[in-house]
Formats: sequence, structure tokens, C-alpha cells
Amino acid sequence: MSQESTSENTSFKPSLGLVDATMLVAGSMIGSGIFIVSADITRNTGSVGWLMFVWLITGFMTLTAALSYGELSAMFPKAGGQYVYLKEAYNPLISFLYGWSFFTVIQTATIAAVAVAFAKFTAYLLPVFSEDLVAIDLGFLQITPAQLLSIVIIVFLTFINTRGVNSGKIIQTTFTLAKLLSLLGLIVFGLLFMKSEVWNNNWDSATMWDLHKLNLDGSIESYTTFSAFGAIAASMVGSIFSSDSWNNVTFIAGEIKNPQRNIGLSLALGTIIVTVIYLLTNIMYTGVLSLPEIASADKDRVGVTASQVIFGDSGTIIIAIMIMVSTFGCNNGLIMSGARVYYSMAKDGLFFKKVGELNKNSVPEFGLWIQCVIASLWSLSGKYGNLLDMISFVVVVFYMLTIIGIFILRKKRPNADRPYKAFGYPFLPIIYIMMGIAFCVLLIIFKPEYTWPGLIIVLLGIPVYYLIAKKDIITAD
Repeated sequence: MSQESTSENTSFKPSLGLVDATMLVAGSMIGSGIFIVSADITRNTGSVGWLMFVWLITGFMTLTAALSYGELSAMFPKAGGQYVYLKEAYNPLISFLYGWSFFTVIQTATIAAVAVAFAKFTAYLLPVFSEDLVAIDLGFLQITPAQLLSIVIIVFLTFINTRGVNSGKIIQTTFTLAKLLSLLGLIVFGLLFMKSEVWNNNWDSATMWDLHKLNLDGSIESYTTFSAFGAIAASMVGSIFSSDSWNNVTFIAGEIKNPQRNIGLSLALGTIIVTVIYLLTNIMYTGVLSLPEIASADKDRVGVTASQVIFGDSGTIIIAIMIMVSTFGCNNGLIMSGARVYYSMAKDGLFFKKVGELNKNSVPEFGLWIQCVIASLWSLSGKYGNLLDMISFVVVVFYMLTIIGIFILRKKRPNADRPYKAFGYPFLPIIYIMMGIAFCVLLIIFKPEYTWPGLIIVLLGIPVYYLIAKKDIITAD
């Protein structure tokens, strides 16, 4: 990058309005999860009532957190979002651990997972991109056409976003509107052509709240009272992953017009829209598929199975196109916003100095390309899926810490300007914290494999932080 290109622009350009910001929230949330994770939730809960409860409680938590973040976004309307909030409420170490986890896994592995999902569903239209084929065999590593296509998509979207925020926002708004309309269309057709017998069996008042494990062969296993809570927590791993990334809009605060107002509003509007659509989608699933059919959907692709019932043989193509649109738009939002966190870290001397520079288009180009490299490596590894399951615990922990930060900042800075105050404070934030603690404790008890890998990744950041702080090895020219 030339010196001229970086010297021309030293700050972000506010280019995104309320609609753009709302589309970023909704678009970053809706990827492929809503078409897949209901299968695992159904296996864990075994009833339509608890299936809907898991999605409802996840939606409540997401909306509550989003409304709480509104206060912080109004106080600190600058690039970096959650990273900045944690630094202001706690200290640089806590914010670095978030940024470290964000860069190493949370954002980059999510980008990889979404890109590979795009490629896998492209294979329905173009079988040459099948994940079951081998394009390159290196002996120690077999690379599939789906993985190669995912890297092409990541590189392409990264390049588009280096051209300026306006290029990214056009893709974001267009593809988010397309996916919202197509999802609504799927819901409407599903409800119009739902099977009354299937609906009545699923929503039978005598069984709809019967919580149990539903096996692939149709057999059931009962839970003890305590283990039932563990099953609900395990179910929420998928729904939380599907509802995550709503906070990405806070990362690009420096590029949003009137951020004190529009970030909080976009968080509320975006999360409400997605929560309603997720609930309606699952209601539609239960109108066309029996619970055993949802639980045993091929490769957990409930959306494909439902679309085949609704549209016949063309259903697979229809849902494949929908998911391609959905994941393409989702990844654009993730790629656009992620680099702004690394930019803020670099400005604090906690990341490569070059990442803290803007190119002639007023975007952190070097940060975008570093993110591209790591996400591409995750795509090749094939391990992102497991890591994302395991990182849900860490994601919720950082959400709780951030919301607790509202209480800390009200005490530390009682006279600070707060253009917007957290809705329902202190009750809703406290409810979220209590629910988050319950979720994390239950995962520690019943699904430790979902907790320790994420914790190890976070803790590895501690020696890295002190190494950087002591030697200043990455901020030197």
C-alpha cells in the first residue's frame, strides 16, 4: 500500500444510513443456520413446544442484548464496537482477549463456515463443487471443490470491501432484502400448503411439551429433571450461533451517519425482524414435516427437506438458491465489519500497525486481507464447524461481560453523555446476565466439550497480550 493512499484518509467516512445499518444487522445474522440447526434442536428436545421455546428464548436474549448495547453504542460511536466497550468498562487486557478470540476464531471461522455453506449448496446446482469430491490431494490434506469455491468467495468479497464501504453496502442491502423476501415467501408457501395431519400431530396439546431425546431411528429417551436443563442448553448452541453476529454493526460505527441514534435503532429493528422470521420459519417446518422428519433430515438440512415437500422436485433448487443468496450476503456483512475491530486494536498498539491504516477508499484494507487469509485457512482446515459449536460459550461470556459493563460505566462515569439508555435497565440486562450464566454453567456441566476449547483459545491470548505489551513487537515501523 503506498504512503499516498494512507495519507489521504485518516478517518472513516460516515456513509451508512439507518436502513443500511439495519440490513447489516439482519444480513449478518441470517446465514445457513436457520435452514439446518432445527434438526439438532428437535433431537435434543423431542417436541414442538420446546423447539419453539429454544428459538423464542434465544430471540429474547438476542433482543435484550441488542437493546442493552444501544446505550454503549451511543456513548462510544466509533469503530471497534464491542472491543471498545470492553476496554472502556474494564481494561485493555479484557478487550484484547475479546479481539484475540474474535480474530483467531469467532469472526474468521464464522466467515469460513458461511462461505463453505455457500459452496455446499452451490453443488446442488453445479455438482462439480461437491464437498464429496477431492480437487487437490496433498497427502496430509485433501481439498474439496467446495473449499476452493469458499476461498474464491471470501477473496472476492474482501476485494469488493477494499473498494470502499459504499461497495459493500450495496451488496449488503441488496442481498439482505432478497433473503428476507425469499424467506417470507418460503414461510407463506409452507403455511399455505401445510399438511393438517402433520400440524395436528406436532401441535397436539397432550404431547407438545413432552421434553425428551428423539433419536434418528424414531425412538425416544427420557431426561431427568436436571439433565433436561442440559439438553435445552445444548439445543441453544445452534440457535445462538444462528442468531449471532447481530453486534457487527457496532464495529463500523465510524461509518454510520448519526451513530448515536442509528446504531441502537438498527440493533433493535434488525434483531426483531430476524427473531420473528426465525420463529415463523420453524412454525412452517412443523406444518410440513413431522418431528422425526425434522430430526432425521439428510445432513440436518431441514430447509431442503421442507422445500421438497412444498415445491416437489424443484424444491431443492429453490432452497439452494435461497441459501446461496443468504450466505453470500451474510459473509459480506461479516467481512465488512470484522476488519474494523482489528483496526481499533492496531490503534491501541495491540495488533500490526499497518492494520490501523486506511486506504484511499477510507477502509482498513490490510486488516481485510489479513482476515481473508485466516478465514481461507479455516476453510481449508474443515475444523471451523466444531470450533464454532465450542465458541458459543465464549461468545455468550463476552456478551455478558459487555452488558455488565453498562453497570460499571454507570458507576464510573455517572455524568457521561448517554443519548440513549438501555431499555428496561436494570431489569432486562440483569435477566440477560442471569440467563447467560445459566446457559454457560449448564454447558460446563453437561457439554464440557463445548466449553474448554473456547476457554483455551481465550486464555492463550493472555501471554500474547503481555508479550506485545512488554516488547512492543508488532507496532514498530
